[in-house]
Amino acid sequence: MNDHKILMETQELKKYYPVPRKKLFEKKQYVKAVDGLNLKIPKGCTYGLVGESGCGKSTVGQVLAGIYSASEGTVFYEGEALLGLPKEKKKQIRRKIQMIFQDPYSSLNPKKKIGWILEEPLKTSTHLKRQERKQKVIEVLQQVGLDQNYMDKYPNELSGGQRQRVSIAAALLLDPEFIIADEAVSALDVSVQAQILNLLKKLQRERNLTYLFISHNLNVVRFMSDYIGVMYLGHLVEYGTTEEVCDHPLHPYTKALLSSVVDVKDRGEKRIILEGEVPDPVHTPKGCPFHTRCSQVKECCKEEKPEWNMEKENHAVWCHNLRGEK
Repeated sequence: MNDHKILMETQELKKYYPVPRKKLFEKKQYVKAVDGLNLKIPKGCTYGLVGESGCGKSTVGQVLAGIYSASEGTVFYEGEALLGLPKEKKKQIRRKIQMIFQDPYSSLNPKKKIGWILEEPLKTSTHLKRQERKQKVIEVLQQVGLDQNYMDKYPNELSGGQRQRVSIAAALLLDPEFIIADEAVSALDVSVQAQILNLLKKLQRERNLTYLFISHNLNVVRFMSDYIGVMYLGHLVEYGTTEEVCDHPLHPYTKALLSSVVDVKDRGEKRIILEGEVPDPVHTPKGCPFHTRCSQVKECCKEEKPEWNMEKENHAVWCHNLRGEK
């Protein structure tokens, strides 16, 4: 990671959602979706963010995309803090950050044709003339493997894979540098998933894009990513190069996730079954948030938050037990 310039960074990022009060004078409570996240995403690379549903990974993407504002902490883009920037400057940076959503159908207006959907952002964010906008839409469609005939189609006339290609085209229209792909292939058939993943890799090479690739599927994350961060209950618990995290996992949670992956190569490892449920994000456990499900828990895990242990220069674990040893 030190060989690459850091494009996007978060410091102690928190995103809390208020819980509606059931009683008039009840103490205000919050869902701690993201709770003190430190993330560094190198330019031109793919950073995979993985974890169970509800761990906060999608919320991270939505905060970085500017859909939600952070409750606390700082977001940096090319070393510049986004909080407190003048409105016009922030708008310029936000144009460089785009998002691809999980469900391509719900992210496209079903009442409008594809040409209109793709041209609209160019109307509001550029000074291109009508013919220039049309040509830009055609070029981007061709880059994602669709021809200009798709401009006259409605979203419901397209397959899931074609709709996702349109969503990718929409993300490319303003020539971004950073794209957040939030479960971008999870709603697609396996064969179509492979096509979309290969398309994303091709576009990254051609446009020098940086991706935050969010998924619960470790096989997909392993294929796409240069670096992987593992999230649990709003916290990053391990990060490193894809090779290090997948071949030499350190955190007990990472080991459990990897043991559940169906691998064509028989690793000969025993499946790790996590006991219990993910704790309530409103009442998170004291100490290490994973200690209620960890088979290697110590007394200190129940009382004290872990510190980061650097196993290698680009591989660290947030755990009281380096390598899970007692």
